Amino acid sequence: MKKKNFGTFAMRPDTFLLAWSLIMAQSAHAADPLTEQAAFDQYFRQPSPSPHSSWRGHFSLGVVAGFNINARFNETGLFKLAPSTQTGGVYDDGYVLNDKTGNSGYTTDWSYQNASQYNPSSQTLVFHRTQDFQLGASPSSADGGPFPGFELDYGGTIHEWDSFQLGWDFGFALVPVDIVDHTTQSVVANQTAYVYNTGGIVLPGPGYQGSFNGPGPLLPTSATPSSSISTGTISGSRTLQTILYTFRLGPTLSWDLSKNWSLALGAGPALGLASSEYQYNEIITTAGSSAPSKGSFQSMNVVYGGDLNSTLYFHTSDEARAVDLYLGIQYMPLSSSVFSQGGREARLNLSGQVYLSAGINWPF
Repeated sequence: MKKKNFGTFAMRPDTFLLAWSLIMAQSAHAADPLTEQAAFDQYFRQPSPSPHSSWRGHFSLGVVAGFNINARFNETGLFKLAPSTQTGGVYDDGYVLNDKTGNSGYTTDWSYQNASQYNPSSQTLVFHRTQDFQLGASPSSADGGPFPGFELDYGGTIHEWDSFQLGWDFGFALVPVDIVDHTTQSVVANQTAYVYNTGGIVLPGPGYQGSFNGPGPLLPTSATPSSSISTGTISGSRTLQTILYTFRLGPTLSWDLSKNWSLALGAGPALGLASSEYQYNEIITTAGSSAPSKGSFQSMNVVYGGDLNSTLYFHTSDEARAVDLYLGIQYMPLSSSVFSQGGREARLNLSGQVYLSAGINWPF
């Protein structure tokens, strides 16, 4: 039987080299994880985008503490006491009121406070009533703090390059401010002295308090008045309670320090609204007597200025909707807010106020 002849197979040298090149190229491509796009970027040295470049805005909520806020208090002029202190029979240092018998000319319902009110040689008991008092220009200052509050912030990105982002921020803060002044000052008080005749009774010691129903020593209900001027002091408290609302708007520059940390700097104009209540609770003290002076008034003022701020962010994750933690410092010099009425004035000084803040931030 004849064997079939299939002929011979001969590979040309150039065909062999081409096949070998294709096999080696395919092997190298399979072993190298670098994609064509990555290789292209690496070849042309294109910078990698910021890990947070997809974040176009943010919303922040945090707490703040205000520092370097103070107030100046000033009382100048003639001040009348409240009408409640002018009730007939009620004095700075005691009272003489009708007892249960009615107006019979004598009463058991009386009281006095100080030994200096009694003159044993003339057998008279003197009561005093202060109608008004005079204060000169003697301003005093007081401060407090830190003053806690809260803040909200909303912002966005305008442009970015490499690890920097240019953006904008709108911020709002609410901070209650409570400042109290306890300065004691000298006053000149206009008083009326009421002289009662105590002849025929054994006067109890100072601090004695009679009763409406009796029994007790009978004091005449009629007195001889006389005007007098006395020097003394005014003490107690003057309080300025303010709720400070501030608004700020301006550009920001952010810098990604690393994968998890970034720093933002901002500046711009600021506007504020100061809603305040001035309260005074004072005691006018003269020789042997004291009279209360109480009251309050309210006012609202607009303040304005600027803002400089710096915020450090810690990015907990690159995932969408992940929150950041932040710490901030803010310098917001604003104009002073003046509250005044009837000779009493309080000036809230906001020219050097500084805020420290901390909270959480939602990028989106």
